[in-house]
Amino acid sequence: MKRTAPGWSDVTPQHLWLNRRALIAGAGAALVAAPAAAKLTYSPSRYSTAEAPNSFEDITSYNNFYEFGTGKEDPARNAGSLTTDPWSIVIDGMVDKPGTYDLADVLKGQPLEERIYRFRCVEAWSMIVPWIGFELSGLLKRVGVQPGAKYVAFETLVRPEEMPGQRSPILDWPYREGLRLDEAMHPLTILATGLYGEEMPNQNGAPIRLVVPWKYGFKSIKSIVRISLVDKQPLATWNMLQPSEYGFYSNVNPTVDHPRWSQATERRIGAGLFAGRQDTLMFNGYESEVASLYADMDLTKFY
Repeated sequence: MKRTAPGWSDVTPQHLWLNRRALIAGAGAALVAAPAAAKLTYSPSRYSTAEAPNSFEDITSYNNFYEFGTGKEDPARNAGSLTTDPWSIVIDGMVDKPGTYDLADVLKGQPLEERIYRFRCVEAWSMIVPWIGFELSGLLKRVGVQPGAKYVAFETLVRPEEMPGQRSPILDWPYREGLRLDEAMHPLTILATGLYGEEMPNQNGAPIRLVVPWKYGFKSIKSIVRISLVDKQPLATWNMLQPSEYGFYSNVNPTVDHPRWSQATERRIGAGLFAGRQDTLMFNGYESEVASLYADMDLTKFY
C-alpha cells in the first residue's frame, strides 16, 4: 500500500515536531535539557493511505473514551486533568525481560514513523488519522517473547480521581484488550505516541496507545499501563460485556453486521451533512496485508 498522494504535512500548515519524551528517549540523557520543539525527521511509512486526513479538530473532539464519559465530546471536555508525565508500563508474563518501564525506556531505540491510517469505529463511522508511532513488534522483540506465548494482553490506566467515567460501573475497569501474537507482531500494528506531529492528546489516549487499523476502533486500547504476554486468549472488555455483539477479533468486515446495525457502509466524520455514506472495505482496506492471518478461519464465526 504505497503512498501515491501527499501526506498530511503537505496539505496542512501545521509543522511536524518531535514530542519531548521521544526526543529524550531517542537521543539520550545529554538531550534532557534540549528544547521541546526539536524538529522530527523521519520517512513517511509505506503503509500510509493516500486518503486525506481528517482535521486535528475532528480527531480530537469526536471519539470514544469511556474513562472520561460516554458522549463523543466528553473525552475532550474531561481529559485535561489526566496526568501523563511521569508514566510507566508494566511488561510481564512470558517475556525474558519483565519489569516496569518508564515511557522513555519504552521508546528507546524505536524508530518513529508517520502512519496515516484509516480508522473505523464499530459504530459505523470512520476517520483518517495521521498517527506518530512505532511498530509494537520492536518493543516485543526487545523484551524477548518466550516460545509459549500466543497472545498479548493490554490494560488501560485506572485513576478515577482523574478519569471520571471510571466512577461509573458501566464497564468492568480496567479497560482490557488483547491480540493474537501474530497480529501484535504484524508491521501495521503500532504503539502511537502522537498525532498530527504533536504529543498524543489526552482524549485520544495519551501518552501511548495501540493502533490496529484493520480492526474496529475499540481494539486500539488507549493510555496503556500493562502489556502481558500470555498463552491463553486474554480478557477483552467489550467482548466480556456482550460477546454476541463484540467478538474478540473484531476485524472490520462489511459482510458481518453488528446485531443492531449494518456494517456494510460507514459515515466519514467531517465529510459534511450531504456527503452520504461510503462502502466499508474488508479489513478496513488492509486486506492485502492481513488476510493471510485468517486464511483458515471462518470469519462469520470468529468475528
